[in-house]
Amino acid sequence: METTTSAAAAEVSAEAFADRFVQSLLGTLDVFGVYLGVRLGYYQVLARSGPLTAAQLARRSGTDARYAREWLEQQAVSAILTVDDELAPAEERRFALPPGPAEVLADENSQQYLAPLAQLMAGIVHPLPAVVASYRSGGGLSFGAYGPDMREGQAGQNRTMFLQQLGQEWLPGLPDIDARLRQTAPPARVADIGCGAGWSAIGLAQSYPHVVVDGFDLDEESVALAQANVAAAGLADRVRIRVQDAADAPLTAGHYDLVTAFECLHDMAQPVAVLRAMRRLAGPGGAVLVMDERVAEQFSVSADPIERLMYGFSILHCLPVGKAEEPSAETGTVMRPGTLARYARGAGFARTEILPIEHPFFRFYRLHQ
Repeated sequence: METTTSAAAAEVSAEAFADRFVQSLLGTLDVFGVYLGVRLGYYQVLARSGPLTAAQLARRSGTDARYAREWLEQQAVSAILTVDDELAPAEERRFALPPGPAEVLADENSQQYLAPLAQLMAGIVHPLPAVVASYRSGGGLSFGAYGPDMREGQAGQNRTMFLQQLGQEWLPGLPDIDARLRQTAPPARVADIGCGAGWSAIGLAQSYPHVVVDGFDLDEESVALAQANVAAAGLADRVRIRVQDAADAPLTAGHYDLVTAFECLHDMAQPVAVLRAMRRLAGPGGAVLVMDERVAEQFSVSADPIERLMYGFSILHCLPVGKAEEPSAETGTVMRPGTLARYARGAGFARTEILPIEHPFFRFYRLHQ
């Protein structure tokens, strides 16, 4: 299969590849058009207000009418918005956000909500000249170098998943963990490694009203965002987020009933050391869960769109971030199940179990002592 696919790629004509490249450019421009709509609040205004002229949208969003008109027209020709009369004078045309795109771009509580991905993509390309320099030097970039769009985009994309599925669908499917998290005396303790903006910790605390969660992250801006999110959720008494490397945390072995790492292990320079710390924090009686990218078990040029997406993230963001410290495992986004199992063995775990949790982007692992 690999040979056939590679041969087919080699035989693509210049004209056919040029057409594919132009289509990719159109998709890229659509993404950044969505980015403008997200950052300027245009989709939210349209979702609340119904059809609007450019002047009305500008007034309700606090933006310039001429810019608003150009954006509305671009969104209409890209089949994202509808227009009631395309032959009307430009100032009189009214544009609307249909239900399907509205759910994807404006409903942050829907599991179909994807608007934060536009912010994430803007963040990924934010330090592009520095990424080029890293390819030449072999160095890396800190997560913070990718700016607020990367931080907010990743957090926003995972928010609904953690609030609606983590403690309501996924963990209840693990009876021993679920039972411990529901106990009241003593309350269960959870360590959330690489907690980012805190939505996983908040989701756990909301689903299990007695658990106490300690979140750890090295990015100060992410921790500040997480602390604000925790306070807004009214959970500051049970969820504590701090800037700290969990591997260096002065915590007693076996202190936690559950230790988690959600979509972060592949970004870490020393994943084995982090897993070793997670094993210590859980002790013989605690559980260790890792969620990371759902990639194929081995490399193949017959990759599906998800694999292509993960490689795209890797070349621009995850590999440079993973190489920001030395020594580095240089993992990248495409951390295959065999790679994680090897890391887990190196950290002292006896067995890596792939859990039967279905998700298009993520795979879930339980690491056994």
